[in-house]
Amino acid sequence: MKVMHYHFGKDGGAERFFVNLVNALHDRGVEQRMLIRPDRSWRKDLEACGTVYEGVFRRISLSRFLLQSRMRSVLREFQPDVIMAWQLRASRFMPRWEDAFRLSRLGDYPEHLDYYRNVQTLVCITPDMADKVRKMGWTRDIEVIANFTRAKPVDAVQRSELQTPDDAFVVAGMGRFVPRKGFDYLIRAITNAPNAYLWLLGDGPERENLVKLAADLGVSERVRFPGWKTNAYGYLAAADAFAVTSLHEPLGNVCFEGWGAGKPTIASRAEGPSWVMTDEVDALMVDCADAAGLTTAIERLRADPALRQRLSDGGQATLRNRFSEDAISAAYIDLFQRGSASR
Repeated sequence: MKVMHYHFGKDGGAERFFVNLVNALHDRGVEQRMLIRPDRSWRKDLEACGTVYEGVFRRISLSRFLLQSRMRSVLREFQPDVIMAWQLRASRFMPRWEDAFRLSRLGDYPEHLDYYRNVQTLVCITPDMADKVRKMGWTRDIEVIANFTRAKPVDAVQRSELQTPDDAFVVAGMGRFVPRKGFDYLIRAITNAPNAYLWLLGDGPERENLVKLAADLGVSERVRFPGWKTNAYGYLAAADAFAVTSLHEPLGNVCFEGWGAGKPTIASRAEGPSWVMTDEVDALMVDCADAAGLTTAIERLRADPALRQRLSDGGQATLRNRFSEDAISAAYIDLFQRGSASR
């Protein structure tokens, strides 16, 4: 089985899952090549899995046509069984290559379907997303395949690296700094949780606003912004709890990161977390944009070690039973084989 991936993303949960899946498929004997944007911090995590090409795709530019010509040469030489596009921009780049099964993975709800004209199958990461795509008029094949994480408990970083006391209760959040991730509500929650610290792992256009909010609320001394971490698990290991505070989250890989690191999780009732998580079983669920509810959840976890252990155990069980690497990888390989056999 030979797979050609197109991925034009930057840094975030979608990119983390891309790296996870490529590595999982490599471990299972799938031959792969990848086209990504230049200068990605996670490129090194792909290089053992196959040839990595770099290119920039814009709607109207000379670089677009040069890249298309270059990739046609690659396809003729590689002769892939499958071409897999990741999200909208890569799907717009999808060629009508009749010798390969062509699919796109949707990590978010699409606004329209115009850019998927050369795609035979859409992979949606939740049933709700699949239902909405059908209602938008998609009549071709849809598959629902969720995410998985390769996060495993690892040695914790020293808290002193982030100027955090050893006896502090640390909540970690992770993702791209954009409004929909709700990190501003997590900062507000920490304001009312005395002596709790917050580590926000990531970066993005909202960084300055989040830093300013922490300063305006007088909690800068308890909020840390260590930047984007390709391997964040040492930081998660050093935290006491993990929080997913998205206002809108189809099924970010972030939903699984805390569980993979063995941490109790607090999550907003956005689309993805509501499908994946069960309140009081594997997470404490809080309404979206509810800073007071987040504070209450943080204080409950800080006060109750038994609750922390129960939620951590529940998260590990959910990962094993519903979202394991073996199950998700097998689902993709089965789709590849069915699709390539039917072309």
